[in-house]
Amino acid sequence: MSSNLSRRDFLKLGGISLAAMAFRPDFPPGRTQYQPVPIGRVAYHSISVFDAPRVDARTVGYRFRDTLLNLYQRLEPETGPLYNPVWYRVWGGYVHSAFIQPVEVRLNAPRESVPAHGLLTEVSVPFSQPYNFTQADGWTINPDFYLYYNSTHWITDLVEGPDRQPWYQITDELWGRYQYYLPAAHLRVFDFEELSPISPDVLPEDKRIEVNLLHQRLVAYEGDQEVFRTSISSGINRSVPQGERSTRTPTGIHYLYSKMPSKHMGETRLTDDLSDPSLPGVPWTMFFAEGGYALHGAYWHSNFGAQMSRGCVNLSNEDAKWLFRWTTPVWRPEDVLDQSGWEVRDQGTRVEVVQE
Repeated sequence: MSSNLSRRDFLKLGGISLAAMAFRPDFPPGRTQYQPVPIGRVAYHSISVFDAPRVDARTVGYRFRDTLLNLYQRLEPETGPLYNPVWYRVWGGYVHSAFIQPVEVRLNAPRESVPAHGLLTEVSVPFSQPYNFTQADGWTINPDFYLYYNSTHWITDLVEGPDRQPWYQITDELWGRYQYYLPAAHLRVFDFEELSPISPDVLPEDKRIEVNLLHQRLVAYEGDQEVFRTSISSGINRSVPQGERSTRTPTGIHYLYSKMPSKHMGETRLTDDLSDPSLPGVPWTMFFAEGGYALHGAYWHSNFGAQMSRGCVNLSNEDAKWLFRWTTPVWRPEDVLDQSGWEVRDQGTRVEVVQE
């Protein structure tokens, strides 16, 4: 019997079981003991399992969204693809890394209390089912979305959940501060020190970012010195009906004008996966062009080096966090004391987007 944990299986558990029961990876038949190997979440509606780490290999199976896989080996074969040659050996074959989100199960002790101004957190389990609460209906599953590993969220209260365990109230900046709940063990609170600005002594005008769409690359400079380089996923080149937002990343000279450590993208379908109607907790969002174009982390794919977005510049969460701390306008963790830290607005770091 397969022990894949699908989204439906998680719903059957009521969304309140902790890691020991809820987050069981894809084990071979007969395995009864968890092995301390990396795990990955399938982040697309389905992916192929191949009999060899090549895109032209034979498909021997499929894995579906939110299935957790043991990643027994990481490979970079010469067969590529060149822009992202990373493959994983899993039970039954090989999968390309494009739609595998490396995840962990890290449970957290709850805070004794949560201040009214809120605390910034990140999901520290592969995925978690939020709940709603009303006096009329009590606790009910939130059917709109799931919260995924490394997505970021503001918590504003500590309550007793449906399992009589500590749960956090999440306040979403979308829809007039919409609120829902998650087990406190599933959220890690950020310390101020890990969010402090990087290179604050460098003059703001000496910091600049260059995004190269041809090479799917981002480079950050302090003056003429390169200080950071990474692969990105920019907007796909696709025709859209007149009046709709272009999926092409806008070229030219821009400046960051808004930074939010957590942003609910709403039903804007910013990914190439049309089955993603809502993206709560998009981390480290830095808007640079009118129309909603931003640099930000992405938890729904790992295919950096290829066009994947609906116009934004996708980065790994780690890379986006570094840029968020490095760029201006400066976001200071202590500003959350009056909730002004939920967003900082001003003309900031120069972003030059070139085609080649």
